[in-house]
Amino acid sequence: MKIIMISLDTLRADRLGCYGYTKPTSPHIDRIASEGVLMERAYAADIPTEVAHTAIFTGKIGLTTGVVSHGSDLSYLPKSVEWLPSKLKAAGFKTCAVDNLYNLKEWFARGYQCYLNSSGKKRWIDGRTVNDLALPWIREHKDDDFFLFLHYWDAHTPYLPPESYIEPFYDKNRDPYKDGGSGMSRAYEHPAYPFFKHHHYKLLGPITDAEYMNALYDAEIRYLDDMLRELDETLEQLGIKEDTLLVLFGDHGESLTEHDIYWDHCGLYEPTVHVPVILRWPGHIPEAVRVQGFVQHADLLPTLLEAAAQSAPSGLDLSALRVPEGIDGHSLWPSIRGESSGTMEEVFLSECAWQAARAIRTERYKLIRYYDPGIFQRPVTELYDLLEDPEELVNLADSEPETAEELEYKLNQWIARKLAGRPDPMLKQIQDSQLPFRRRIESILGTVGLTWESWIQNPHRERYDALDHSHTGHSL
Repeated sequence: MKIIMISLDTLRADRLGCYGYTKPTSPHIDRIASEGVLMERAYAADIPTEVAHTAIFTGKIGLTTGVVSHGSDLSYLPKSVEWLPSKLKAAGFKTCAVDNLYNLKEWFARGYQCYLNSSGKKRWIDGRTVNDLALPWIREHKDDDFFLFLHYWDAHTPYLPPESYIEPFYDKNRDPYKDGGSGMSRAYEHPAYPFFKHHHYKLLGPITDAEYMNALYDAEIRYLDDMLRELDETLEQLGIKEDTLLVLFGDHGESLTEHDIYWDHCGLYEPTVHVPVILRWPGHIPEAVRVQGFVQHADLLPTLLEAAAQSAPSGLDLSALRVPEGIDGHSLWPSIRGESSGTMEEVFLSECAWQAARAIRTERYKLIRYYDPGIFQRPVTELYDLLEDPEELVNLADSEPETAEELEYKLNQWIARKLAGRPDPMLKQIQDSQLPFRRRIESILGTVGLTWESWIQNPHRERYDALDHSHTGHSL
């Protein structure tokens, strides 16, 4: 048996054809979905990247592991916490990752016999780099039982797709840099401008049309889709497609100007927390299955362990494939077989990077509770009726106070159960070490002689640009 688990970093579900998008971003991903099972309402319970992947590989949400914050010096995952690659390695699988999360935290390299760090010397990682590392390894180990984790970053900023991929999503006769373009002024005047100028805008030049930025995001997905097609063609050429459980997931989505969030993945709104999850395993998973109920990242660990145990060839250690006790995830197999729809009736969500917030998402409503809004202007509580207002534009917290109170009580009860008397790691992060991304923007401001306090009082890009001499030939 082979397992290839693929993280499609920063990929929101509604930008794929199989999730209803009408632009041609994902023909091959759509084909994979038609050959297996698609989770229509899969959620990243913890965002962004660091906490999402920790949940995936432990089967435990952040409140259970204590890892709730991305980029925090306070985060630590004890080695006693069971880890999916380690369990598969102990069972006898060859294990390999093409990834760079080890650069963030050491625990992301646990359990791999071979860890191919994809970061290299480039500022960003493209799918070509991942495939050039992964495909030779697959060819070398085609006769082995293996677990391979691939991490593609193409949908993450900076959006730098090959130029040939842009035209289907943006009229070649339009000029994204022309004077008087629309949609970029709010992004450029956002308090996070120094951060995104440093990480993104300087690489793209003085874009004036926000639609071009969104087109670049779509083009990156289309490029990623071709990389996945190349991977699939390799599996077919080697004759191992039928023996391979392929798992695709987005670790989180991306906000493309919604809710005052400009090409980034914070906020517990649907564009960032609703992610694709697709599984294909010929002969084991029926084709064209769509699961309509709620599922979450933590469900992947028990699902994969059960799959490995059920089909493990002789020589593998079945005891190592035992599903750990005390995890938050639940197997997706009953849903795949049509015995149930989803693994939960409601989803609890969390973030602690740009801002600190938690949410509860039910069939109809979403309530978001802010502990620290960071650089954003947010009310303490937001309540949305997702059936009437799927874009989450009308905050009902004041007009429907009973619903808001009921959901906040349920959220607080859930937090208390998960903590079981332990200190809240989110509150500890805020009190002891600030929000990690505030510290990152403070560092960037410090290079031009600004403090956080002085910048927030007057956050205008002209002021920052006058002090920033690290431009690359473009004036933003």
